[in-house]
Amino acid sequence: MNSNASGLAENAPDVEAGIAQSRLFNADLAPVPQSARKWGALTFAALWISMSACIPTYMLASSLISGGMNWWQAVLTIFLANVIVLIPMILNAHAGTKYGIPFPVYCRAAFGTKGANVPAILRALVACGWFGIQTWIGGEAIYKILGVFTPSLEAGAALPVLGINFIQLACFLFFWGVNMWVIHRGIETIRWLLNIKAPLLIALGLLLLAWAYQAAGGFGPILKQPSQFEVGQPQAGKFWLYFFPALTGMVGFWATLSLNIPDFSRYAKSQRAQVVGQMLGLPLTMALYAFIGVAVTSATTIIFGQTIWDPVDVLTRFKNPAVLVLAMISLCVATLATNIAANVVSPANDFSNLAPSKISFRLGGFITGIIGVLMMPWKLVADPTGYIFTWLIAYSALLGPIGGILIADYFVVRRCKLDVAALYKTDGEFRFTSGFSLVALLALVLGALPSLPGFLVNVKLLNANSVPQFLAHLYNYAWFIGFAVAFGVYLIGRKLAPPPQK
Repeated sequence: MNSNASGLAENAPDVEAGIAQSRLFNADLAPVPQSARKWGALTFAALWISMSACIPTYMLASSLISGGMNWWQAVLTIFLANVIVLIPMILNAHAGTKYGIPFPVYCRAAFGTKGANVPAILRALVACGWFGIQTWIGGEAIYKILGVFTPSLEAGAALPVLGINFIQLACFLFFWGVNMWVIHRGIETIRWLLNIKAPLLIALGLLLLAWAYQAAGGFGPILKQPSQFEVGQPQAGKFWLYFFPALTGMVGFWATLSLNIPDFSRYAKSQRAQVVGQMLGLPLTMALYAFIGVAVTSATTIIFGQTIWDPVDVLTRFKNPAVLVLAMISLCVATLATNIAANVVSPANDFSNLAPSKISFRLGGFITGIIGVLMMPWKLVADPTGYIFTWLIAYSALLGPIGGILIADYFVVRRCKLDVAALYKTDGEFRFTSGFSLVALLALVLGALPSLPGFLVNVKLLNANSVPQFLAHLYNYAWFIGFAVAFGVYLIGRKLAPPPQK
């Protein structure tokens, strides 16, 4: 299997015919033929602009302000994190672009034909959490804006166990139903949503920025808000203690897509298209929308005397009915588009990989939606501290090692050469030990292990005094440590136990 000047593998005509009967094959997991790889650099840039301009991005930046950073510290932290995560993003995209394969099939090379389900499901469960969070944000936008028109709606008592009232639950389930309808309609529906989504949310963000500028008396008062880590401030001298876990959390934000980017890059025209498009679309958009979030959140401190990090709460301060309705529609459409593109495409493929002959892309999407509800996402975003230090960092401890293993296998062990047909065969070179690569699974466990004590302390399952401080602090660097440890362990393991030959 040769590569052309665009860095795409030239699939032999009989490749798909030879694997079509395999139980590891279905139409959704099949290699994308060169004739269907039409995404250029602008398409990838537009994809990232659409996915990055979302409410969670806004909440990332403003949560850093709530944590004590000033505006430039928050924006710089987010920009730096996205430059860092862009590296594994581009590297993992290479295989998808070259061979036209999706993420779970890509995982088979390192983890085995059955073992690939381990990273795929771990990544899918994170996506289910994000699906739930985005669905909650959309439902909560509907609830809060309806509450402005009918204040009595917000008076209901919280339901047992759930911790939200009946109307909140109804709005959440209504928006969830809209998501399920789009999944039923098929992935093509997302094109229309993404095309109108980015302009809507960017326009909404810029309008909020203009309001903040006017209401706070210009950007001067906003940008002069001091860092709480400066001398004389409440958290003086603690900047670095906050910065590194915050950076890890920001890397974790897109750590999911840095793994399953082959699900998108398999449609790229060339390696240059995916590299340039992602470089243009991801870090700059995240920094811009982060600045909007930072500026508006800082302005709320000046205008209202309290820091409001949720943009929906900010919007409910406006009383003009037209503004509220427009804001609700914009937030719902934007959140819907991001949710399907970022949080359904990958887990749908991942669940399909469990049983390709029985689980289609659509059924995988429905499974994602159901798990997303059961995870009670409103509890994941209840406060900025939990959002960053529990949710984002915790799952980065698992995704970092997976990224390290995939990159070590594809670039170092295999030198970017894969037998595509063998990826779909149960008795091919990727069978390893009964379908499982023990080296990859060991590297995954050892990569995640250093962060486990700190995680248990963070979620209050272990007393902080029972764990050495150094060991507990490793959790703050979960993605970085996990990536490095798993990368090294995997390479050592492959030296001791080379992969089977064809």
